[in-house]
Amino acid sequence: MATASTVKIGKRPTAIIVTSTAASKVAELLSEEDGAEDLFLRVAVKPGGCSGFSYDMYFDSEVASDDVISEIGSVRVVVDSASLEHIKGATLDYKDGLQGAGFHITNPNASRTCGCGSSFS
Repeated sequence: MATASTVKIGKRPTAIIVTSTAASKVAELLSEEDGAEDLFLRVAVKPGGCSGFSYDMYFDSEVASDDVISEIGSVRVVVDSASLEHIKGATLDYKDGLQGAGFHITNPNASRTCGCGSSFS
């Protein structure tokens, strides 16, 4: 079973729980990027998808003053303040296998999700 860890930065609430499996995969992917030492994983919520909102994850290098940062070992995961209300307390995990491989977010704030699992309301 994967363990999860977060660090609260400043007085902002912890945004997202990241399992050790997900952190390891992020670290692996970051190691393949140029300038990896300046990059982090940004997790955001944007309007769209069949249920109203969808998740967006990408590597970024700029942190805003109101971003919330979770650190798991050497991996930083950043959530912007607008996305925070939609994913606070969610868990980011990574699964490897023939079916459903990839990053998955378990979000206690989602009242419903679509069949593909990438959008929610």
